[in-house]
Amino acid sequence: MGHHDRAPGFGYVTYLASTPEKVWEALTDAGLTAVCRGRRNVSDWWPGSRWEHVRADGSGVVDVVGRVVEGEPPARLVATWAEPGEEGRENRPFRVSFELRPYEGIVRSAVTPDDPADESERAAVAAGWPAVPSRLKTLLETGRPLPQEPWRVPAG
Repeated sequence: MGHHDRAPGFGYVTYLASTPEKVWEALTDAGLTAVCRGRRNVSDWWPGSRWEHVRADGSGVVDVVGRVVEGEPPARLVATWAEPGEEGRENRPFRVSFELRPYEGIVRSAVTPDDPADESERAAVAAGWPAVPSRLKTLLETGRPLPQEPWRVPAG
């Protein structure tokens, strides 16, 4: 990953033709996250609550778990993020924040993950996190999810 991709502590910024309320709903509503990502984000989104990223295929498989650190609808969401069973490990769980700011009919969405612990985590962050606002943007602006998973697109 090149030095220009992401400075330390810097997020991925996307601008959406939407409202903070609609972006917040797309991030946190189980039905909309299932449409957007093939998995449901399940939680009440209160600080301290657990959340789960559950496959929407009926298998009930949970791919990611975490806790809500801060929740200020529709402006700011901070949550931890770990694979099931990794929550107690050192340097886990990983933390990510979402900040939504309206400006004259558009929304500035900033996704800021923790600084990665190592190169493999850095590669995973670079592949996965920019896809989240891209998927939200497409769904909210067109009414349809992206036809492909963005992290599968070859970089070179």
